[in-house]
Formats: sequence, structure tokens, C-alpha cells
Amino acid sequence: MLLAGGCSVRGLAVNALANALAASGDVFASDEDPELIREATPFALKTTEALLAEKPDHPGLLLAACRGFTQYSYAFVQRDAERIEDEDFEAAERGYERALKLYLRARDYCLRALEGMEPGIRRRLEVEPGAAVASFGLSDVPLLYWTGASWGAAISMAVDRPEINVDLPAAEALLVRALELDETYDGGSVHELMIALEGLPETMGGSPERARAHFARAVELSGGKRPGPYVALAQSVLVRAQLREEFVEVLERALKIDLDAEPSRRLANRIAADRALWLLERVDELFL
Repeated sequence: MLLAGGCSVRGLAVNALANALAASGDVFASDEDPELIREATPFALKTTEALLAEKPDHPGLLLAACRGFTQYSYAFVQRDAERIEDEDFEAAERGYERALKLYLRARDYCLRALEGMEPGIRRRLEVEPGAAVASFGLSDVPLLYWTGASWGAAISMAVDRPEINVDLPAAEALLVRALELDETYDGGSVHELMIALEGLPETMGGSPERARAHFARAVELSGGKRPGPYVALAQSVLVRAQLREEFVEVLERALKIDLDAEPSRRLANRIAADRALWLLERVDELFL
């Protein structure tokens, strides 16, 4: 009885900590200090993975791991590689490879969560992506979003690796289903992601026109309080089209946004504004 009680208490403690970590994203997202989050996130991610070893099917933990690794890779690992590419190409390549691996790790956690709901979903996403996601409902939108986000981020970093970018239809299907269910999710965040996916080369199915339509809707749904959609349009569409004047105008608009106007998105807004400033500093390199 004592042993059983001890196991029960341990299980309750693990569950409590798992639930707390799964719900901790908002605390990180509202912080105003990116460097503090950079230093704190690895410990939180490894703690999440340690708990997943105890509770491998915990849906909240799987989603938290997927979300956390995606955000960390984009905000810090990929960013660092981009900033050093001109000075140290080999180090940047190592950084990009690490960012890609983190995106894929994130995707795999989300796919585990999807498999728990729909066994065999991974294979069906490869064969018939549209039909594979049809059964998901409104409550599944966060999981659809982060699966598509992590997968899409990996694909955008591996445009020359067919074994990865062949999965683009699956990533798109997840995000399209999320849009069908709730295009207003997180203030239009799905539309913001779609800007980047539609900004891919037309040979990969991208469309500048559709990207601009998603941009307009993302700005509308966010009330113009986020620099993210402007940065996504500038980087994904305007550079490829070599529209320098519009590029500068769009990023200057992003930098005029009050980063504290939406407290729950303070960190993401600061990271997006930092990227906007960096892109403006590189305008002569990006445009012929």
C-alpha cells in the first residue's frame, strides 16, 4: 500500500507539472526581454522532454514541445545563423542545419499528438493530405497550426532537399484546415504563416497573389498591432519580386507599431521588429 501510494503521489506530481508546463507558453510570450527567454527556454524544453519520457502521450506536453522548439529555433537559432552568414558562411550553415533539426523535432512531437487522435495520420498526410485532415474540429486548431508551422518552417529552410520539401502539401493541408475551422485563431496567425508558404517559388506551388491576400487578412484580424505580417510579406514576397520601394515602406510601417499594444504577443512582436530592422539594414544586399 505504501509503494502504491508513493507511485500515486509521483503520478499526480508528474501530471501537475506536465499540465503546468503545457500551459506556460503565455508567460514566455508576454515577456519583454528576448535574451531572458533565450536563456530560459532550453531548460524548459528539456524539462518538457523529460516529462514526456514519463508521459509520452500527454497531448498538452506534446503540443508544448512542438510549439516551444519551433519558437526557439525561429527566434534564436535561425536568427543567429542569418546574422553571421556574411562573415562566417560555414558557421551559418551549421546554424541553419541545427535550426532545421529543431523544426523537425518540433514537427515530430506534433505528429505524435495527431497520431494519438488519428492513428495512421502521418501516412495519410503523405498520400491524401486534404482528406487526412477533414476529421479534425475546432478544438484541434492549435495543434493543426503548430504542426503546420513547424513543418512549414522546416520546408522553407530545405528548398533544395526534396526529401523534406516533398511534404509541402501536407503542411499546407494542416494550415488550410485550420483556416477553414477558425481563420481568426490567435489574431490571424494562420494567415501570417500562409504568407511565408505562398511566398515560396511558384515551382513549389507558391503564389504572390495569394500571399498578398493572406497578408491583408492577417493585418485586418490582428488590428494592425503586429509587425509579423509586414515582415513576412517583405521577406517572402517583396525580395523575390525585387520590389525595393514597397519593401522599405512595408518594413517602416512594421517599425511604427507599438510593440506593447498587445501584451500577450509582446515577445513575438519584439522579435519581428528586430527582424524588420535587420532586413532594412540589408536592403542594398537584397536588391540589385
